[in-house]
Amino acid sequence: MTPATTGADVQHYAWLARSFGRTDYLLLSLEDLAALDAAGNYVQKYPGTHLFREGEPSEAAYVIQQGHVDLYRGDWKDSMVVARAGEGAVIGDIAMFRNEPYIQSARATNAVTALRLERRRLLPLLIERPVIALRWLVAGLTQLERTQRRVLGLMHRTVLEQVAGLLLDEADDRGEIHLSQAAIAHLLGASRQSVNEALAELRSVGSVETGYRLIRLVDPVAAREAAHNPTRASSLS
Repeated sequence: MTPATTGADVQHYAWLARSFGRTDYLLLSLEDLAALDAAGNYVQKYPGTHLFREGEPSEAAYVIQQGHVDLYRGDWKDSMVVARAGEGAVIGDIAMFRNEPYIQSARATNAVTALRLERRRLLPLLIERPVIALRWLVAGLTQLERTQRRVLGLMHRTVLEQVAGLLLDEADDRGEIHLSQAAIAHLLGASRQSVNEALAELRSVGSVETGYRLIRLVDPVAAREAAHNPTRASSLS
């Protein structure tokens, strides 16, 4: 550690390291993390403003430091939220690496601070520092594997099982799921009505609470039982 490195620097670099895959896999040095941090600049967004929009040139990737971002397809009036990204998430990087327009929009749901990494500054850094490049690759593959596992897990499952499994995957530390019922239906390829019925069933056994723009997982054990119990879920198959 150099004398110029403060405790705040170390804490910040630890957050940055966690954003790029397993922290026990090819440890990033302080020099690596300082170089990565220096390759970007921090941006702040107010609720309702965008980090990027669908169809725009993908000039940068973003690492969310604070706040939440809705990723959605379509225009402002007719949009469909497909995911919500929170602290530590890396977004926009696939389009940036492919040098193709963003395939979705990223809109702040609350006050957001993010590290913006421009392609023209990031690519030379990845070439110069292969450990960062490999860690980024590991993080991307981990996200891809998680998505693949979700797709495989949805096969041959009832809507109730699918909804329960998705809620278990998406619940934050407080049990809140930052997806609307419409977004859940879109992600599962199910009808809005069948998702509503599944949530009503989960609510009846006390595993979730629902309200206006609110879904909260209150009993993960009951939800896990619903996600893996075909007999109990047969009424919604």
